[in-house]
Amino acid sequence: MKTRLTELLGIAHPVIQGGMIWCSGWELAAAVSNAGGLGTLGSGSMYPDELRAELRALRAATDKPFAVNIPMLYPNIAEHLQSCIDFDVPVVITSAGNPKLHTAWLKERGRTVLHVVASSAFAVKAEAAGVDAVIAEGFEAGGHNGRDETTTMVLVPSVVDAVSIPVVAAGGISDGRSMAAALMLGAEGVQMGSRFVATPEANAHRAFKDEVLRATEGSTLLTLKELAPVRLIKNAFYDRVAAAYARGASPEELESLLGRGRAKKGMREGDLVEGELEIGQVAARISELQPAGDVVRKVVRDCEVLLQRGC
Repeated sequence: MKTRLTELLGIAHPVIQGGMIWCSGWELAAAVSNAGGLGTLGSGSMYPDELRAELRALRAATDKPFAVNIPMLYPNIAEHLQSCIDFDVPVVITSAGNPKLHTAWLKERGRTVLHVVASSAFAVKAEAAGVDAVIAEGFEAGGHNGRDETTTMVLVPSVVDAVSIPVVAAGGISDGRSMAAALMLGAEGVQMGSRFVATPEANAHRAFKDEVLRATEGSTLLTLKELAPVRLIKNAFYDRVAAAYARGASPEELESLLGRGRAKKGMREGDLVEGELEIGQVAARISELQPAGDVVRKVVRDCEVLLQRGC
């Protein structure tokens, strides 16, 4: 399947694996890239030396294009950007910040740059900043999210109409049907995060993966907008957050409640009670662990059949 995105990134299939914190290590990225998609390292949960070790392992595991996701709300940005240059990372995906800060610097050094947006207005600003493509992420998505709660079905065509560069759809996409729908909306590729959590290659804790498989409609909710909006599975920690809101907690109290290392505790260490469990609404549609390469191939194959049938 060829689109402007596959030509831009040098990949066989217009499928990007989301760079999820605590889940997106070199094994997952290599599996997706080797299957023809774009595997992504999630640098948000990595110290600089960890990212460099992951890049060494990924370079040894694939000769295909791959990306590093750099959320600008986390520390160590300068070191991560330099690692992308040192290891000749072909694609950098920036998110949760202003694309003007780093796009020109990266493009001067020959990198392809994508930026994640949650509105058409931000997409226009990203295009003006010089990015090569935008990832339009609807509020169904897991992890950190847009405050406006615009759904993928509304966001994607709005962004497509607002910019001339390729648009990647993200949020709520997990199979051939949702990929076909995204392409019909005008996207030229998709990014999937939650679906790749439920793979053997994801370096999330098995207990977290099993919790994702148990999720049903309504198991997640977008919260903590005063800090950085994040979609979480409802658990005991989430209940404490909800109780804090009910009593009118200040942003400072919410930040204290969140503390440090809460996401690592949940997703990497498997603490389903006190951990922060970030996942998208589409977890309700994921029922089994599948190898990441098989996920890519099946999603693309099913999408192509639907598009050939005219959906």
